Amino acid sequence: MELTTLIGLAAAVLSSLSMAPQVVKIYRTRQTKDLSLPAFLCLATGLFLWLVYGIMIGAMPVIVGNAVGFSLVFYVVVMKLKHG
Repeated sequence: MELTTLIGLAAAVLSSLSMAPQVVKIYRTRQTKDLSLPAFLCLATGLFLWLVYGIMIGAMPVIVGNAVGFSLVFYVVVMKLKHG
């Protein structure tokens, strides 16, 4: 694997995993009242579109990073709708 791909994958995964602490906190507390649903819906839409774009151009770092990020943000949106 090329160095540029490795750097891209590392950046994508680290950026996407920045949402993990929020997901863990929501999972443990079931509290979402202080989260903005419109902000997370916007973020989810953007990540989903980046994922589609990554698939269309065949860029693995874009696909992996945005698949992880979208999954985490989607969980937050679902929990916000359920517990908000």
